[in-house]
This record gives sequence, C-alpha cells and structure tokens, in this order.
Amino acid sequence: MSISTKYNPKEIEQKWYDSWMQHGFFHSEPNPNKEPYTIVIPPPNVTGVLHMGHMLNNTIQDVLIRRARMQGKEACWIPGTDHASIATEAKVVAMLKERGISKKDLTREEFLTYAWEWKEKYGGIILDQLKKLGASCDWDRTRFTMEDDMSAAVIEVFVDLYRKGLIYRGVRMVNWDPQGGTALSDEEVIPKDTMAKMYHLQYEVVDGATSEPTYITVATSRPETIMADVAVAVNPNDKRYTHLHGKSVRIPLLGKEIPVILDEYVSIEFGTGALKVTPAHDLNDYELGQKHKLPTIDILNNDGTLNEQAQLYVGQDRFAARRNIVKDLQEADLLVKIEEYQSVLQTSERTGAVIEPRLSMQWFCKMDAMAKPALESVMNDDIRLHPPKFKNMYRSWMEGIRDWCISRQLWWGQRIPAFYLPDGSHVVATTAEEALVLARKESGNDQLQASDLRQDEDVLDTWFSSWLWPISVFDGFKDPDNKDILYYYPTNDLVTAPEILFFWVARMIMAGYEFRKEMPFKNVYLTGIVRDAQGRKMSKSLGNSPDPLDLIEQFGADGVRAGMLFSSPAGNDLLYDEKLVEQGRNFTNKIWNAFRLIKGWEIDESLPCPNETAIKWFESRFNEAFVQIEDHFSKFRISDALLAVYKLVWDDFCSNYLEMIKPAYQQPIDKQTLDATVGLLENVLKVLHPFMPFISEEIWHELKERKKKEYLIVAAWPKKNKFDKDVIQKMENVLHVVGAVRNVRNSKNISNNKQLDLYMKVANQESYSAFMAILRKLANLNEIQFVEEPLEGAISFIVGSDEFFIPMEGNIDVAAERERLTKELEYTKGFLNSVDKKLSNERFVNGAPEAVIAGERKKKADAEARISAIEQSLAAL
Repeated sequence: MSISTKYNPKEIEQKWYDSWMQHGFFHSEPNPNKEPYTIVIPPPNVTGVLHMGHMLNNTIQDVLIRRARMQGKEACWIPGTDHASIATEAKVVAMLKERGISKKDLTREEFLTYAWEWKEKYGGIILDQLKKLGASCDWDRTRFTMEDDMSAAVIEVFVDLYRKGLIYRGVRMVNWDPQGGTALSDEEVIPKDTMAKMYHLQYEVVDGATSEPTYITVATSRPETIMADVAVAVNPNDKRYTHLHGKSVRIPLLGKEIPVILDEYVSIEFGTGALKVTPAHDLNDYELGQKHKLPTIDILNNDGTLNEQAQLYVGQDRFAARRNIVKDLQEADLLVKIEEYQSVLQTSERTGAVIEPRLSMQWFCKMDAMAKPALESVMNDDIRLHPPKFKNMYRSWMEGIRDWCISRQLWWGQRIPAFYLPDGSHVVATTAEEALVLARKESGNDQLQASDLRQDEDVLDTWFSSWLWPISVFDGFKDPDNKDILYYYPTNDLVTAPEILFFWVARMIMAGYEFRKEMPFKNVYLTGIVRDAQGRKMSKSLGNSPDPLDLIEQFGADGVRAGMLFSSPAGNDLLYDEKLVEQGRNFTNKIWNAFRLIKGWEIDESLPCPNETAIKWFESRFNEAFVQIEDHFSKFRISDALLAVYKLVWDDFCSNYLEMIKPAYQQPIDKQTLDATVGLLENVLKVLHPFMPFISEEIWHELKERKKKEYLIVAAWPKKNKFDKDVIQKMENVLHVVGAVRNVRNSKNISNNKQLDLYMKVANQESYSAFMAILRKLANLNEIQFVEEPLEGAISFIVGSDEFFIPMEGNIDVAAERERLTKELEYTKGFLNSVDKKLSNERFVNGAPEAVIAGERKKKADAEARISAIEQSLAAL
C-alpha cells in the first residue's frame, strides 16, 4: 500500500474517531481491578459554540484522560451541558420574537415547550464540535443539568438545606439585571473601568426665615434617581452645614420636601459633603435608611424603565430619563456643574447590561459554615490548585463570602420548590403532594386543597445545579451508594478557567463536603485566558477570535491542539498567534515525513548492524526525556510536557537519530537497525498520542500489522527506565561538533557535499572513539585525526574544553577569503570607532537613559569580539 507524500488530516481524523467510538475505547465502567481516573467536563452552556477557550480547556482534559487510559487506569471523562438559565432564556425570547411571539403572551408551560424545542435543536452543537477536536469523552454518559434526575437532585438539595436552616427568603439589596429581568449573585457581576459623570445639583433649603431661596449642592452620578430620594445626609461635624441641622430640603424639579439627616458615615472631604439618600437604589443608602428608619421608594420597573412612583419621566428607560432630567435641570438653573471622573461600572456577566442595585424579595443560601471546610481543604493542599498562586485569591473570596442569592426571575431552570398558602406563609417540599401534606399540618387546616397552594414563580440560579455536578453526574443524590459514585468519586483532576474559581470550583468543593463529606476532586488545573497578539481577550464582539472549526479544517485537529499548548502554561494567559497553529501543522508534517522515510527503506537481512551506538544513545535519550515528561505531568506543566515531546521528536529522533542510521541513497538497511527503529518510534508515538492522537494512531497502524484491538489509544504507556548519562553527554558533545562544522561550512561558503578533514585536540580520546562513524556521517568528514598541538592554517573552534581544526587549504579561495575578511574587519573597526565616539561624549552619556547607554556598551563589546575573531581567521589563512 502506497503512503501519501503529504499528510492529510481530513482523510484520517474522522476515520480514527469513528473507529475509537465503534470499539468503545472512550466508555468506562467500574472495574475493581483498575485504578479509576475521572474528569468531569466544565459543562458548556447549551447556547454555546466552540471558542478558543473551550479548545484550550478541552485539549488539556483530553491530554490527561488519554495518558491515564494508556497508563492502564479506568479512565472516565464525563461530558455534558449546562442549561444556562439567563443565556438560554434570552435565546428563546429572541427566537420567539422572530416568530412574532412575545413571552408575556405565553403561559409558563407554553414558553417551556418552546425552550425545550430550542434546546433539542441547538443544545448539542458544542459537544459535536468537541468530537472534531478529538475529545475522548464517554459520550454514553453525557448529562444535562436539567434532565429529570439532575433536576430532582437540585430540588432535593434545596429542601435539605432549607430544613437545615441554610436557605431563607427575605428582602435584600440585590444586583438586578434589567435586560435579563432577574437578580444576580455578586459573582455574576463584572466590574468595568469607565469614565463617568458627576452631576452637582441644587436642593432648595426649606427656610421660612428668608425671602430669597437658599440651596445646598449635592453631587450624584445618577440624577435619574432623585425622585427616589428620602433624605439628604451631612456629617454632624461638618461646620459648613451646621445651619441645616433639623431642616428640610426640596428635591429638584419634583419639589417634594425631604429631611436633612446627620450621620458620620458621610465624608466631609468627598464631593460636596452632602449625600442624597436613595435607599431603594443603593446598598449604602439602604443601610443608612434602615438606621434612620427612612421610607423606601422604588422608582424602577423590572426592565429598567421608570414607574409611577417616579412621578416624572414615567415609562422612560433609566438612561433616557437621565438625559432628559439633566436637560431639565439645566433649564431650571438647578445644575451647578458636571465633572468627569474615573469610575467602575457594574455589568451583568450574561447580558452585559448595567446592573441596578435594587431591593427585592429573593431566596438566599447561607455560605459561612459550608465555606470553612472548603477553605481549609485548599489551604492545606488536600485539594491542590495549579498554579498555587491562586490560593490567595481563593482565600480572599472564601473569607469574605456573602450569602448566595439563588433565585432568578426566569422560567427556564429548576423551579423553586416553595409553595405559598392563601395566608402568604409557605412550605418547602420536593413535590406538590408533599407540600400539601406539610401545608395542612403547619396551618392546622385539613381542608386545604392542592389548588389552594401556589408554587414560587422563580427558578434557581444555574450555578445551584452545576455546583452539584461531580456528584449528580454519577446519580449520587438519586442513589448515594450506587457503584458509579462509589468507584469514580472523588474525581481526580478538574480543568477550568480562573474566572469561575469562585462561581463554580469553590461551590463544588462546598457541595462535596456538605453532601458527600469528602472533596469532589484532588487537583484543579487553572488555564489562562486566550488573548490575541495585542493582549485583548478573544471575543466575537471584537472580531479577534478565529473560528476553531475553521482552524481544524485548515491545520488539522492535531496541529491546532499542539499550537494551543505550545504557549499555555497553567494560569498564565495564552497570546494566540496563528503561527503557533502553523507550527503545530508543521510538526505533524515532520512526523509524517520521518515515518515515510522509515517505511521507504528496503531490508537486507544479510547486513550487519552498524548503528548500535546510535540505537543505544536514542534509547537513553528517550528514557531521559520520558522522566522529564512525567515530571512535567506530575506538576501539571502540560505545555512543558509537550515541548519536551516536541524536542525529542523533532531534534533527537528526526534531525539526529534518523540521520545517524539512514542508509546511503537507494541502499538497503539492516534488519536489526530497522526493527530497533520501529520499536523506538512506537515509544515516541506513545508519548505523542495524548497531544496529537490522530496522526499518532495513523502511523501506529501503518508502521506494522496490528491485532484487532491493538490500538495506540489503549497501548501501554512507557515505563521509567534507566538511561546512560555518559552516552547522552558524549553524543551531545559530538552533535555540538557537527553543528560547529556546519557553521564553518556556512561561514566559508563550503558545499555540504564536500568532505572535510577534522583534527581533534581533546582531553579524552575515548569519549569520541565510539562515535567516529556518526561524526563522519553527520558532518560529512573524510579524515578524522587526534592531534597533540594546534594545527596551523586551519579554522578552529572549541566544544567544551576540546579544540577542533579544519584545514582550509583546498577548501576555500584563500585570496578571496582574505579580501572578504579584510573588508569586514575595516567595516567593523569603523563601526567600533563610531560607538567609541558616542561613549566618550559626556553630554550623551549623562543625558541618555541607562538602557540606551547599556545598549551602546553591548555594541562596543560585540564589535571588539568580532574584530578579534576576524583577526584570528586572517592569521589562520
């Protein structure tokens, strides 16, 4: 069978993925004879499509799972998707809008029918895309956070925590997303630096003693909320406002009287020293209002428009109202000035909308008690974060943890299992039937009917389902002692992004200790963010992110996987450059060409083996590299592990070993060398496979006949073996000599086909004696001799403490070379002279930055070294 000249990933990737699936290599079942190795995927949103962050994250997971599988572990990688309440509901609403349907015209059941329709059509796209990447998930175990059993687990947990007193309902200031129409937790709010405006407004002082009106100036960044003001606060120690103690002021435009209150919370130095108090729309104001028993006036609707309580600008969007009130204040001569200042805008992580602080009745989960074991386990390294620098961030979050707002004003998600009685009280139960029994018992009214109860309209925060993921994917709530959860839990490694370290990782750790009394995983590998060459986070809105599937189409999945890993150390951002993926593609071509070279050799079984030294060296070099690779894996330095494999394959195997053993053009090779080479290549393919599974599997099968299930994906991972450091060091010296000879050829324009003589003045001749054939072959040498003294009329170079000489007579045109070197010497001396003039100029030296001075001194040193080298070369001619 002929082997394709050029490696074509399109032809082989689907073939091998289908074959792996057909043979069930990805599927796992509990096996008491094997050590389990488990990864749960960070479930992507059902709204999602593959992006560069997914590519990096899932490539790393696949590398880990493929290595574990080859190590003989029972490897199980659980895939699945997250129902993503806010994002999915937004998609469904948009779909309905295109059909001319408004959500408000639908019942909850009708809307959910459309939502499930959308999910079935689009929800699996990202998982299918992961298959193109080569992700070897156990697809038979795919889970979805809103499937029946998973939802039942969420409801069970809610009821359990409620009965433990850890879930409660109350009015609190929450983060409100007007676009999503729902409350958000603190962790779902993204701060963004911005330039904001501070408006200085005139509040008229109510004072019957004067005929002329007097005013107090109040600064605010949100003039549209003045209609919700209930007081103006000043510091009792602020002498500027002593005359206002006990007085009232009028809200601009509205004319409503509100009191002036005294509180040391107000900073005398900040702004005007007078603070408008709007308890319904600011957390600090809310606390002031509570302290001074002030009323609360909420002037905003759920969608961010002003309601009837505002009295002015009713029905207008908050930002339109701001523009209009500023205009009206100017016309009324009540706006003193507008200042710009650096501020932080709080935005919704899901919709990007500006967050409104808002009083709202919500459900909350107490976190203090659950946070303690979760913090301790990370701080004492029971659970390890990689890199460990994230421990400080984790500790900061956990020590300052707040109660979690878990209710969302949506329909898509797990509905809160609270049921309200006619008198407004409520019961919490897993089912409506159980709720009725509880309601009759707690109310003492046996006549209550199911129709008398009303279930809470809200759903639970999406993270309230995904924090259970490592347990619920194995049905650990449905059946706490089932064989899967007992075998696979705790899982081993979690690969995720630092931005959800608290969102998801910390909460999963809390859930693990709360519901299983043990950690959910042992290691957390935190990837960096994929950024463009300018350092910007890749996003569709910026248009700076390539389509991952287009990259796979162009460069092959193996090339993309390698390219993503070439510069992605744990926890550090990856500066994406398409050249990295090109490098990955070039690597596949290099491997393919090496394979083609080996397969193209004819065997002559009568030939002796002349390559024992080369074979022994590469065996040792492989074993040395394997120790490095394993060390990198143990420390979660996945990028470094790939780079070690890359060097082993490209430099040691392809560029050096194959050149050492390659027979002369159209000449056969001996069987011993070929058999050894095939065995060495098999080991290379094994360490390559986790990173580049497709090309490695293809070459594995093309290399020789295999049994039915003798696939590389389940081949045994290499074992650590001893290696001969002495052979490795000696060969390294030989390769340095070869490189130096090639440099001489390049510098003297000597053809690679011309054989040269080499004279060696070395401390230990035995260190080179076994390598003479390799040295002669790789450097294309004729005569090699050991000498006691330096050779006159020769180019010399040094490797380690040994000196080497190549006679130039007959190899170069001495007159032409002398002329070339003389011209270069004159130019370099002239350059050195110009640098010396700069450095002797006191004005330049005293005025130029230190970096510039250092640069000039380096130029001087380089020129002096070059002059010395040229003079030595001239003396040798």
